[in-house]
Amino acid sequence: GVSLAIGLLVGIERGWKGRGLEEGMRVAGFRTFGLIGVLGGLWAVLAAVMGNGLLGLALLGFSILVTASYVVSIRCDQADFGITTEVAALLTFALGALAGSGYMKVASSSAVIIVFLLGLKPKLHRWLSSLTLEELEAAGKLLLISIVLLPILPNRGYGPWHSLNPYIIWWMVVLVAGISFVGYFAIKIAGPRQGILLTSIFGGLASSTALTWSLARLSTESKRLQSLMAAGIVAASATMFPRALIVLAAVNQQLVKDLVVPMGAMSVAGYLGALWLWTSSHKVAKEDSFGLANPFELHTALRFGAFLAAVMLLANGLEEYCGDLGIYILSAVSGMSDVDAIILSLARMSTEGLSPEVATRGILLATVVNTLVKGGIACLVGGARMFLQVTLTLVLVTVTGGVAYILIP
Repeated sequence: GVSLAIGLLVGIERGWKGRGLEEGMRVAGFRTFGLIGVLGGLWAVLAAVMGNGLLGLALLGFSILVTASYVVSIRCDQADFGITTEVAALLTFALGALAGSGYMKVASSSAVIIVFLLGLKPKLHRWLSSLTLEELEAAGKLLLISIVLLPILPNRGYGPWHSLNPYIIWWMVVLVAGISFVGYFAIKIAGPRQGILLTSIFGGLASSTALTWSLARLSTESKRLQSLMAAGIVAASATMFPRALIVLAAVNQQLVKDLVVPMGAMSVAGYLGALWLWTSSHKVAKEDSFGLANPFELHTALRFGAFLAAVMLLANGLEEYCGDLGIYILSAVSGMSDVDAIILSLARMSTEGLSPEVATRGILLATVVNTLVKGGIACLVGGARMFLQVTLTLVLVTVTGGVAYILIP
């Protein structure tokens, strides 16, 4: 039954695509694909009884039949030179056999994915035709520094206090470059207004600091998009607070109860500020009117990596010399680069003797400092207008959190 359903599902898509052809002019249609699915399922049942080699011979014979049908169709001008339908027929046979072997969930989900890909043909072709050589080269470079280079870097500390970890530093470089890459295509596909905001919200779940650096850099390439970039930076900063609460919940749920009010207040204030900047920005009519220069900004990512390494070195030095008395100093310094590390550290320490009040204040201090640092990055990289739009907005966000922490128990 599952084998038949898989065949009919693929057959619906293939039959709809060839609905304009006369009867007998199609290589395979709705009924034929249903039969192919059943054929694969029955051969799998027979192979379970008579040996697995039988299924291989059946696939070979069916492949010869499909190839012969394709050749005859080409000679008779009954089909184009594409082999999508033929490949879909082979996949349908294989999935039918998979279902007949008992792997029905895998076969069913694979069939749905195949039908989805078959239906995306027009959109995928339009997307491929719009790609430029520079964009393809940028994708290759990003894959090179992430998939090839990152795994071979040592994941251990070097230098003073073993604070410089090549793997972690390069991972942040890859993250910055990746966010820039995703943001470039999100803006290109969805348009500047929707693309920037969506990239910022989702990018903030990974690293709002890295996204701030990337968007501030992009804002210097198009003055018309500065307000939209500013909205994206503020939205990413607002996303940091719920992300921090999620990280906390995995280690110490008591601290979540203590921090949900101030962090929730800062998140709401940040999203409201981002919405105001987004709605007040100038509407850009054409997607290509903002002229992003390159989807792969490696030099910007390298500068961010150097900045991160310096902060990591400074944070470890303070921890070495100040010890437990430097919790607040360490929180503030750690917040200059990333809040996840200090959040996890203080959450664990609070379960091993550290006062929950000290841990709460340290975590809140780290998030506030991180928020203000993003305002500084936006100002330094993006210029004076970014200071007015981003830095002042983020200052108001931190003030909101401080008021909420003091007034609401």
